[in-house]
Amino acid sequence: MGIKDNIEKFRRELQPFGAQLIAVTKTHPAEKIQEAYDAGQRIFGENRVQELVEKNPQLPADIEWHLIGHLQRNKVKYIAPFVGLIQSVDSLKLLEEINRQGEKCGRVIRCLLQVFIAQEDTKFGLDSGELEILLASDSVATMKNISIEGLMGIASLTKNKDQVRNEFHKLKDIFENLKRHPLPANVMMKSLSMGMSSDYHIALAEGSTMIRVGTAIFGTR
Repeated sequence: MGIKDNIEKFRRELQPFGAQLIAVTKTHPAEKIQEAYDAGQRIFGENRVQELVEKNPQLPADIEWHLIGHLQRNKVKYIAPFVGLIQSVDSLKLLEEINRQGEKCGRVIRCLLQVFIAQEDTKFGLDSGELEILLASDSVATMKNISIEGLMGIASLTKNKDQVRNEFHKLKDIFENLKRHPLPANVMMKSLSMGMSSDYHIALAEGSTMIRVGTAIFGTR
């Protein structure tokens, strides 16, 4: 199947769940992204700031770009003017820098907080204690140029489906628990981004509202 067929397949598959498809374009050229755009896809995810900055001007202006990879504070300024959603916020210092750059651009920048759920040292994210401390921080409530809209997590890369399911279930529990607690005015729990090409079926069953899919749309890199 081609890119258009794959996009249409995911659209049908996600409809019953009301979940959004983030088409992950890491290392794929602008031509392939344009093909997905022509098939109706509007939300695209990039892992690296440099690629995102290079591709943005080559493609239609109404694309909503999501930064889904690890973000260093010194690179926020390059994407702040146009990024649609930063899914990988993993520290208070990073959030402060996003707010600072948002103020410079006159924008409120949408964010998700990345939570560490995998049994792997290579993954980034806040643990549940750090998440609690961040959300209780007085400085978060005063940030006028960020909007925290939910959580993101990456499961372990394993063939053990029960482990993956348990990790997604843990993130959903954290998400639902936060919904029940008072949160600052600039924080809401409406988006839960979990699931990729290899595990999105499990993620959807566990309550994901956004899946991040590259290989299953564009093929192997």
